[in-house]
Amino acid sequence: MNTKQSYIAAAERYSQAESFYRRCGRSGVLLPQISLGFWHNFGDADPYQRSRDITHYAFDHGITHFDLANNYGPPYGTAEETMGRLMKEDFAPYRDELFISSKAGYDMWEGPYGNWGSRKYLMASLDQSLRRMHLDYVDLFYSHRYDPNTPLEETLQALVDIVRMGKALYVGISRWPLEALKFADNYLRERDVPLLIFQDKLNLLDREPQKNGVIDYCREHGIGFISFSPLAQGLLTDRYLNGIPADSRMSRGSSLQSDVLTPQLLSQLHELNNQAQKRGESLAEMALAWILAQPGITSVIVGASSTAQLATNMRCVDAKPF
Repeated sequence: MNTKQSYIAAAERYSQAESFYRRCGRSGVLLPQISLGFWHNFGDADPYQRSRDITHYAFDHGITHFDLANNYGPPYGTAEETMGRLMKEDFAPYRDELFISSKAGYDMWEGPYGNWGSRKYLMASLDQSLRRMHLDYVDLFYSHRYDPNTPLEETLQALVDIVRMGKALYVGISRWPLEALKFADNYLRERDVPLLIFQDKLNLLDREPQKNGVIDYCREHGIGFISFSPLAQGLLTDRYLNGIPADSRMSRGSSLQSDVLTPQLLSQLHELNNQAQKRGESLAEMALAWILAQPGITSVIVGASSTAQLATNMRCVDAKPF
């Protein structure tokens, strides 16, 4: 007999609704200022119960948006499998309260049809994602990266058809150049499938979307913007202020290399940390609050390896103004 207690979401999960959610561009969608990303910490390499505790905490505190992709793990696909298990065991009664996104664009399987932006790849990948997550549809489906070799019309028409088939409610693009963003915006708008949101890296160390005009374009044309890697994979925390911890992402050399931590960067991090202390905040809190204070920002995607870390990061919503 299964004696596991069924999950019951906190009754007060929307207690701060008016201040916690932002409208996504000129759409009907409200997204939480803090969204939970499944890039790390939710694959087969991580304890399922910890992933479950984090997602419970997130939803109990108003985080309705879970951001995934086909190749999140590790191994590839396993973050979506974790989401599928969570749907079956915990979140099925709350499906209509959740905003679940997935993406396709990076390498996923062998051969010529498991990468980039072809119609073949996008359609097949989304079908696989839906099976893994035990979903009939995703709320948002992204082209995960710009493909310079596939005609933009092919990639974008696949997104249009995915919405028309009912497999996604909205579409987005991630890390496309400005001119390609403009083309996508016009193409999708003409076909009555407006571009909901643009996802890109934005943080205190990397402000490229501000410099290249992407955020300004999104704001002026009613497109939301959501930031990933807001803490620069942990650099914008206190983790590396006194060296490289043995249990850190940098020590493992997985997605953050040690040669990134130059003396110049370390000096910059200490200066930012001093500014955060003057504000009465941690470096991470200030880094997240800075993003949310920028014009045109809808939400920030945070990862979490514990509920305590997520709780700390969520404090940025109530940070002092810049």
